Amino acid sequence: MTDIVDELKWRGLIALSTDEDALRKAFADGPVTFYCGFDPTAPSLHLGNLVQILTMRRIQRAGHRPLGLVGGATGLIGDPKPTAERTLNAPEIVAQWVERLRAQIEPLLDFEGPNAAVMVNNLDWTQGLSAIEFLRDIGKHFRVNKMIAKEAVSRRLNSDAGISYTEFSYQILQGMDFLELYRRYGCTLQTGGSDQWGNLTSGTDLIHRVEPEAVVHALGTPLITKADGTKFGKTESGTVWLDPEMTTPYAFYQFWVNADDRDVSKFLRIFSFRSREEIEELERQTEERPQARAAQRALAEELTTLVHGADQTAAVIAASRALFGQGELSELDGKTLAAALSEVPHIQVAELGPVVDLFAEVGLVASKSAGRRTVKEGGAYVNNVKVVAEDAVPSSEDLLDGRWLVLRRGKKNLAAVEVMGA
Repeated sequence: MTDIVDELKWRGLIALSTDEDALRKAFADGPVTFYCGFDPTAPSLHLGNLVQILTMRRIQRAGHRPLGLVGGATGLIGDPKPTAERTLNAPEIVAQWVERLRAQIEPLLDFEGPNAAVMVNNLDWTQGLSAIEFLRDIGKHFRVNKMIAKEAVSRRLNSDAGISYTEFSYQILQGMDFLELYRRYGCTLQTGGSDQWGNLTSGTDLIHRVEPEAVVHALGTPLITKADGTKFGKTESGTVWLDPEMTTPYAFYQFWVNADDRDVSKFLRIFSFRSREEIEELERQTEERPQARAAQRALAEELTTLVHGADQTAAVIAASRALFGQGELSELDGKTLAAALSEVPHIQVAELGPVVDLFAEVGLVASKSAGRRTVKEGGAYVNNVKVVAEDAVPSSEDLLDGRWLVLRRGKKNLAAVEVMGA
């Protein structure tokens, strides 16, 4: 077992702790059984959730036992959002999402050996509980004045939306989870985002009231911010999900490749499993040769492999290289090609016209005359082949996967044309 507290601190993964010194001692005396919860309020986890899963993975690698909780019960309620009530999803939908989230978490934890992970569902200990039992056995230990002081609840109480009793009760359910896992598995630590701190401490407070001799801990990771002020885990097309049908492996890879130089050091420490020496070397390369984007590419390859597998990562890298003339476009499979081209400007046409028209329509040039000028200057490419004639017209035989043309102006300006019904 390593000193995981020092490791987490070096990586910037500790924002809040109930008692850091006591937690350090618990880890040293370990192994510690700990848990993190994930609510199925969507059909997939996202990059914010990935922070928590990888934090669990780190702590497990240091010799401790993780419990991955997917909230079949809390997912039916939903933790209070800052601005408005959640829309409640049907129980059968939540049950489906529970299984989908489990399938995303399980490959990232180790389920063998002395500190093998365990997956749990809080519906198992709540669905048979009557309202009277819940109020007498659990609710009795919560004080309303403390509950309304929690940040998420306080913000909603002071908003026009207010808060329902349902969402107000969420922290009681989460507190009960910690108590139940303490009793069933000897779990003494809950981890989560610092924005969930009120919910995390509801569990430690409940255990202290019900089991006065218990020593339990909560650990909150920081909210990840970006240097440009935009929200982490978001792109122009929306949230970056772990599900490949919701965010393609190509888009997932490109998110990391496109990371700002000012952010990549932080991202490496939080997400990468490389050693300190390797990370510091990548940081040095970013400082000395930022244009090479060595850190971004290393992080993109590592995380895409971790989440989507080595084969998908190889296909994505091949597509990324081929789009810029460093590989054969014709060798890309149709699904990867379509995913890659959906990330660049693209248009749909019923039939192919002159190259200069297509360049203008997709926005690679300002006008057809500018397109002719680009061809004349040798800067126009179709499927990585230089266009030499100003009146060139692509044929159906040029279409990749029977429907795509890749247009490029110069070295870096890409676009695509999709021929519908081809």
